[in-house]
Amino acid sequence: MLKAGIVGLPNVGKSTLFNALVANAQAEAANYPFCTIEPNSGVVAVPDPRLERLAVLSASREIIPTRVEFVDIAGLVKGASQGEGLGNKFLANIREVDALVHVVRCFDSDDVIHVAGSVDPLRDAEVINLELALADLSQVEKRRERLKKQLRTSKEAQAEDAALERIQQVLEAGGAARSVTLSPEEAATIRPLGLLTAKPIIYATNVSEEDLAAGNSHCEAVTALAAREGAAVVRISAQVEAELIELPEQERAEFLAGLGVEEGGLQSLIRATYDLLGLRTYFTTGEKETRAWTIRAGMTAPQAAGVIHTDFERGFIRAQTIGWEQLLTAGSLAEARNRGWLRAEGKDYLVDEGDVMEFLFNV
Repeated sequence: MLKAGIVGLPNVGKSTLFNALVANAQAEAANYPFCTIEPNSGVVAVPDPRLERLAVLSASREIIPTRVEFVDIAGLVKGASQGEGLGNKFLANIREVDALVHVVRCFDSDDVIHVAGSVDPLRDAEVINLELALADLSQVEKRRERLKKQLRTSKEAQAEDAALERIQQVLEAGGAARSVTLSPEEAATIRPLGLLTAKPIIYATNVSEEDLAAGNSHCEAVTALAAREGAAVVRISAQVEAELIELPEQERAEFLAGLGVEEGGLQSLIRATYDLLGLRTYFTTGEKETRAWTIRAGMTAPQAAGVIHTDFERGFIRAQTIGWEQLLTAGSLAEARNRGWLRAEGKDYLVDEGDVMEFLFNV
């Protein structure tokens, strides 16, 4: 399951956004399983209108979406890398996530006091990024110290130390580990360190209701920062998300349209996360259930089958495959087969976004 950590300074709207996203997901997906793991962690169904349409076609008894876990990471303040705030607790929480959603305040309000006394998203972003970099620098220095004894006799230790040296130089210059080009072998070697600045990051510009459609100068500054860092950016409004909770589901689209936007923050955030991480969705459908599965771009049919069960990958024979839109056009799998649209794909097939698949395998 994809796990995204929400970080940000106090009073930027981070926890308001988290609470609204989780509550909205529960309201939007009333028929889907939902749970709150801890007060600061919630698993939400990924909204996907294709699921409902495929379920109707197959007369499925159950719809099972793919899921994302959001973690509201508390205690992130200046000095957190040295234990300020909740210090070590926040670091441990961040190391466990796949991506970071960095909420920056891009709204002015006399009612919500900023911890630094003024609204400056670039300054706020720098504070958070510096704390992450300092924590990583400490990790790298400790690891390199432990490797010293092995450098004379171990080529693996030499290779790891060389990679860490390059990362250390970037961190000391104020950069992020994700900007360092590593070979697949080097990346695998340092992965156990769980470097915070190696994680993909999405800047979520939290704006007022009035600025949700067009943004403002603060948003433009963050967008430029994200472009320089190779990060993603998405515009959200914690205020709007909180208001959506109070509306019946059938009124939400009209409310958002009145603000000049087509989707709420949950959909925008999940879409940006999928794009950033290179994730894709394929489907299985039948009378029992219609289900969405998340894979990484470039996965072969056997690897996609392995997401369901490792036995499917080991015993893979072939996959009956059709695009979801083509299946809807046919009206049924039987008709798609009659028209010759259902393809038999082998072990080298790269699964495409929106494929509907049925796997044949040996037990």
